[in-house]
Amino acid sequence: MAGIAVIGAGMGALAAAARLAVAGHRVTVYERTGTYGGALRRFERDGFGFDTGPGLLTLPAVWRDLFVKTGKEPLEECVELVQVDPSARHVFADGTEAALPNASRAGVVSALDEALGAQAGQRWGDFLVRSREAWDRTRRPLLEEPLWPNWSVLADREPYPAVPHRRLLRTRRAGTLAEVGAWELRDPRLAALLESHALAYGLDPRVAPASAAVLPYMEHAFGTWYVRGGMRELARAVYERCLARRVVFVFDAEVTRVLDKDGRAAGVELADGRVADADFVVAPGSFAGLPARGEGEVVPQRSLPSRLTVLLALRGPRPKDAAHRTVVHTQDRESELASLFGAVPSAPALPTVTVLRPDDARLVPDGDHEAVTIGAVVPAGPELPAGRTELVADALVAAAERAVPGLRDRVLWREVRTAADIARETGAAGGAVPAPALAAAGGRLLHPANSTALQGLFTVGGWSHPGGGLPHAGMSGALVSGLIVEGPQFRGSQ
Repeated sequence: MAGIAVIGAGMGALAAAARLAVAGHRVTVYERTGTYGGALRRFERDGFGFDTGPGLLTLPAVWRDLFVKTGKEPLEECVELVQVDPSARHVFADGTEAALPNASRAGVVSALDEALGAQAGQRWGDFLVRSREAWDRTRRPLLEEPLWPNWSVLADREPYPAVPHRRLLRTRRAGTLAEVGAWELRDPRLAALLESHALAYGLDPRVAPASAAVLPYMEHAFGTWYVRGGMRELARAVYERCLARRVVFVFDAEVTRVLDKDGRAAGVELADGRVADADFVVAPGSFAGLPARGEGEVVPQRSLPSRLTVLLALRGPRPKDAAHRTVVHTQDRESELASLFGAVPSAPALPTVTVLRPDDARLVPDGDHEAVTIGAVVPAGPELPAGRTELVADALVAAAERAVPGLRDRVLWREVRTAADIARETGAAGGAVPAPALAAAGGRLLHPANSTALQGLFTVGGWSHPGGGLPHAGMSGALVSGLIVEGPQFRGSQ
């Protein structure tokens, strides 16, 4: 039985802690803030409640597996999972709308044909078939296995089976997500639908590899889910599972460095000077005290996104037919991409926004009010001046009103959440939000391995393999646990 120090109480760290405790180890989690959950936080005021991190869950099987492996009570006995249907309503630049059923290829094809015209749905359906092939080729190495030592194979090989395209007397295949949209989907609205999945993670579709097609495929194949009471309830359930497995939590305890004894991790030192010995240390991939990466290790090279979120407390009930999630696409794609990924990134003036309207009585004071969350991607970095932040928030609300007419007239109050809030809660520099690992693109979208140059030190969470997103956080915890329990020979879940 080993003593294990876990730095931080994010979702990946909690997943690792629960699994390691079940394996018989003594696990202590040191969290610099006063609570658990990382980005899965909650804002409450006047009887209203809002998720301030991820608002929906894909691939819930990852968290079901955690609960199966760590106790008798399955996930569904600890939280109420609700399948969101429609999965999303889309409002395109030309005003066309489409509501896409959850986890139904035939339903999505029919909905797109009806909304966008004959053959549109079929083109999207054919794209999903090709996306599945990319998913099948990359699922294990990018989600279920430790990062391969020969990771460059993943960096150089494009798994998406692009359709040959005749262009300027040459036959080419799409290498980027934008080219997939232009050459295979052949409708600016379908292209916007595709690109919105990349933008949600702060990826530029013009340079994101075609393998990013797995992002819409995951949502299509495994469904979109909500946790009743808000996504923070998932964090609560995982935290309580850790407590039940006798994981010890020390809050308001900032770790400043990992102790190194004879080339092996030996514990942690806290900001107040305390030292805690340990046989293994698990740290966030963004922890400043990690050893330098060795030659040949993955070093991601990309611009880093964050999010700006506007929480709206509204007078008036939620309409019965309101979609849980609506994506309002920008009316000026080039301006949005230039502002997010140009030489000098700035908050987009005309953003693509996601509007979340959960049908959840636990988030409102009564049936005569509604809680709405509006979010958009912005560059990570220093906080904008207060006046500029409010202008960007105004732009988000104005864009959302294309999907919710009369929205501004219903506002009782609003709360604006910025990159600085994300940085304060997660510790990520500039409030950056990590993207999932993706194949191809020369390795830019891979993340460093969970093992490190210091023996006994492992990294977990969105800034290490397999990257950002709730499913990926859960798998990160499973990978770290496997590497500690089974050793370097661990090859992933079966």
